[in-house]
Amino acid sequence: QLNIVESGGDLVQPGGSLRLSCANSGLMPPHFGLDRYVVGWFRQVPGKEREGISCISSGGHTIYADSVKGRFTISRDDANTVYLQMNSLKLEDTAVYYCAADSRSSWRRNCNPSDMDSWGKGTQVTVSL
Repeated sequence: QLNIVESGGDLVQPGGSLRLSCANSGLMPPHFGLDRYVVGWFRQVPGKEREGISCISSGGHTIYADSVKGRFTISRDDANTVYLQMNSLKLEDTAVYYCAADSRSSWRRNCNPSDMDSWGKGTQVTVSL
């Protein structure tokens, strides 16, 4: 069982940057590292559906939503950590950001919340003047 934990959310001004981190804090046999799975970042604001922002496959293939292309970058650092580097933040990027993993797959064509089966509790990102 994966135990996803996110960190890095904060209050930032428009145009600023943040880096979110995601890791599996559960028991760590080597095959439970996040590097074996599709991992994604999603965000949600009150009254709206959860939105797929970016996903990365075990092989490094990345997917981005149009709203964040050129501003956000997803990456892996080691066997268990996935980052979301967010630059040029806008007011509309304000949301709770969730990290999630698909423990059944190493590759996905799309970045859909419905494909993920392990979720973190979320971290708040607020972009404000």
